[in-house]
Amino acid sequence: MTSRHRLSTRCALRSLGAIAVVGVLSFAPARAEDGDWNQWGGSPSRNNTPESGGPLPTDWDPGQFDAETGAWKPETSRNIAWVAQLGSQSYGNPVVAGGKAYVGTNNGKGWIGRYPSSVDLGCLLAFNTNDGSFLWQDSSEKLPTGRVHDWPLQGICCSPYVEGDRLWYVTSRGEVKCLDTEGFRDGENDGPFTGEKIQGSDESDTVWVLDMMKELGVSQHNMCSCSVTAVGDLLFVNTSNGVDEGHINLPNAAAPSFLCVDKRDGKVLWADGSPGANVLHGQWSSPSYAVIDDVPQVIFGGGDGWVYGFDARGDNGKAKLLWQFDANPKDSKYVLGGRADRNHVIGTPVIHDGLVYVAVGEDPEHGEGVGHLWCIDPTKRGDTSPELAVNVAEPTKPLPHRRNQAIIKEQGEVARPNPNSAAVWHYPGFDANGNGKLDFDETMHRTCGTVAIKDGLLVIPDFSGLVHCVDVKTGKPHWTHDMLAASWGSPMIADGKIYVGDEDGDISIFELSPEKNLVAEVNMGNSVYSTPIVAGGTLYIANKSHLFAIREGATPEAK
Repeated sequence: MTSRHRLSTRCALRSLGAIAVVGVLSFAPARAEDGDWNQWGGSPSRNNTPESGGPLPTDWDPGQFDAETGAWKPETSRNIAWVAQLGSQSYGNPVVAGGKAYVGTNNGKGWIGRYPSSVDLGCLLAFNTNDGSFLWQDSSEKLPTGRVHDWPLQGICCSPYVEGDRLWYVTSRGEVKCLDTEGFRDGENDGPFTGEKIQGSDESDTVWVLDMMKELGVSQHNMCSCSVTAVGDLLFVNTSNGVDEGHINLPNAAAPSFLCVDKRDGKVLWADGSPGANVLHGQWSSPSYAVIDDVPQVIFGGGDGWVYGFDARGDNGKAKLLWQFDANPKDSKYVLGGRADRNHVIGTPVIHDGLVYVAVGEDPEHGEGVGHLWCIDPTKRGDTSPELAVNVAEPTKPLPHRRNQAIIKEQGEVARPNPNSAAVWHYPGFDANGNGKLDFDETMHRTCGTVAIKDGLLVIPDFSGLVHCVDVKTGKPHWTHDMLAASWGSPMIADGKIYVGDEDGDISIFELSPEKNLVAEVNMGNSVYSTPIVAGGTLYIANKSHLFAIREGATPEAK
């Protein structure tokens, strides 16, 4: 038995005991309230295409800020309902549910007195959606191990999942947390966790905590970043287990990469560490979920560049792997310093009409590079990669999974087509001018982004600043657009329009059409690393330092 399987067994034994106590698990999917956008992508399938609830603006002005105090000047804005100050760097995508907006950021604002802005923290902030007033903060103190696990000033880089009066998310300390959405404003300390040192009205109320570093041996690289999703009592988590400070070895290759947790109490139901020592760098993707051919599937992007599909129910407390798909060509190679053409998966797999859509990428710190966008059939089983790595001496025997390079030609190794391939289509780019090569504006580059799909069109930006629009059924390109700045986020499609942010702070707005029509560009005054969302007829956009509630005809309410 491998160390990975021993770990899965330990987690399973622990969870089976918990199930005996708490009773039968529920698999019934929860429904978000009308007008809410209660998780990253809006649903477990992760397709960021909300119902707009009315015409969305294409023209607004975020307004000006006082140079000395940082105070917003509402009279200088247009179509802005309110603005809430975040930290100095904000990467978490906003989520709106139950009259509250939640955003991950750092402590640059210093909202609560015991942590002035000079104290570096990971912060999950809650605001009132009526006027943007601050409600409470969940604070994650920096890990003593430093940047290898908890990079300075990065804050909380994920989105929470919200259901009723409960919220679940992954902290910068490698914890899965369940919070009461009211914080301590309701005067109650919800448990079983009741050890909060401060129980003020602006503080969060923790219900339970699963410390993945202490309890599961996880060692995240630089940052934990997983936007969890759930169905029934099952909560799905990517642990972010990754390499050490030297970027070569994993401190604990046997630690799990993927978890299924009982969302009621944080007990691990099943765990899997499939990428193992083959993790290239980090694992910052998020899971998606859907019932496909009557099988409930949870789909994870791995830090080895493979996509994994599991039976969400597990198998008697163990992970049940259904399929795996190598999203990189077999002759690609991983090397340090950003020169690799073998990448891992950072974006979230999207499930649409029974198919899975995902692209590969890298840590933005490692720069630009070539990428790949895939459409995958998740009904296949086993190794469903487009190619198999074999040695010419044994052409029917696939080579074992390797970290840096699947085939080494000098050793007589080659790639051959996989008869069990689940690839429906592959988009590396398109030679539009017919010169026999992919020019810059024809190439699918590395991306941190997640696709959005609507009306037969799939849209995704890449880290080189190109927005790609392709046919969702065939992968044939319709158009590309160069935003002239890197995109860290993902597109939103709503009200017949596509909204995409970039590092220059521009929101590019396109008509949802197979013909390119750039409707408008609006600058948000600071870099936009997150993704726009719509909830309750309001457009929410977080730039590096502020959250904006944008609505046609809106005027700020006095606070």
